[in-house]
Amino acid sequence: MSRYVDLNVDAGESFGRYRIGREEELFKYVTSANIACGYHAGDPNVMRYTIRLAKKLGVEVGAHPGFPDLMGFGRRAMEIRKDELENYVLYQVGALYGMAKAEGIELQHVKPHGALYNMAWVRTDYAEAVVAAINLFNPELILIAPYGSRMHEVADKWGIKVAFEYFADRNYRSDGKLVPRNLPQALVLDVEEATERALRAVSEGKVKSVEGVDIEVIINTICIHGDSPHAIELAMSIRRRFAEAGIGIKPLKVFVR
Repeated sequence: MSRYVDLNVDAGESFGRYRIGREEELFKYVTSANIACGYHAGDPNVMRYTIRLAKKLGVEVGAHPGFPDLMGFGRRAMEIRKDELENYVLYQVGALYGMAKAEGIELQHVKPHGALYNMAWVRTDYAEAVVAAINLFNPELILIAPYGSRMHEVADKWGIKVAFEYFADRNYRSDGKLVPRNLPQALVLDVEEATERALRAVSEGKVKSVEGVDIEVIINTICIHGDSPHAIELAMSIRRRFAEAGIGIKPLKVFVR
């Protein structure tokens, strides 16, 4: 059984007058925040406000770079040259770093968003672009990625630390990938079910796929999507259930070396 696990949330995804998520409440229960950097969501005002809130509530901050796709919320696949994608990621990490530096805090990690995450999961060129950007900016940053993904493999080659992620509010296929969001089984909507699945994933290293097959997982961090209608309830439930099971909730920098 893992002694510690991180609880992360995608955050700072409001934009202009568009509001999404309830970070003021959610940040009371998580340990790490992946903050949108202005490409798929977020803007300078939202970024800085979210960083300030994270600092106030003791939540570690990481960059959440995505495709330049505000209208599609970064969830649409894009074909981009590897060198261009490296620059996109580098630009976004740098933008969030500037805001974090203004508030006197350091970045802990980088987690790609949406379609970029899913494509870099399986495509070596996209994975290399993401890892190269991290290595250029600060090789001490932790990359959040799935175990066994192309990002994991490339990061290992480059000597970049990786935190392996599990999605509490998403269903998995038997090949270990997430069920696509356009399918009806993509989301786990029941809070109790999602909590018990997360507990089993951490304690046993297994999660049942939508096909009914147990797949093996290795987990350092559990993601809750900030735009989920039950995000706060799920974070509270995981906190409570994990405490009962003797599993500590700590930020990644405490135990990922």
